[in-house]
Amino acid sequence: MSQSTITLVLYFVVFFGIMYFLMIRPQQKQAKQRQALLSSLRVKDRVITAGGIYGKITKVKDNSVILLIADKVEIEVAKSGVTSVENRDINAEKDKKTDKTDKNDKTDKGIKLAKDETEVKPEA
Repeated sequence: MSQSTITLVLYFVVFFGIMYFLMIRPQQKQAKQRQALLSSLRVKDRVITAGGIYGKITKVKDNSVILLIADKVEIEVAKSGVTSVENRDINAEKDKKTDKTDKNDKTDKGIKLAKDETEVKPEA
């Protein structure tokens, strides 16, 4: 093998390695998170569907969920149509963990953190 062939092969390996870490790996991670979200749906979760419908889960089936969207109004939605969960304790705990690690990282660097004091005040 000549030097140029080895160099060309090395460039291809590096290129595919970069593509893996920039495109394929994040997509797989996101797919795992989505699958975990769909498999952990439970009754009384408030969810948002892909169509923008807000509702509360009243029953979970194998491939669908029954959402209460108004008083005495229920619809059946495919689980894959659920895009996010609003009141999930797991999400809140995860956010707290990331906030704590962010605070630790920033305080280690000597940066003071300010509390978010955005309040909506009623107009007079």
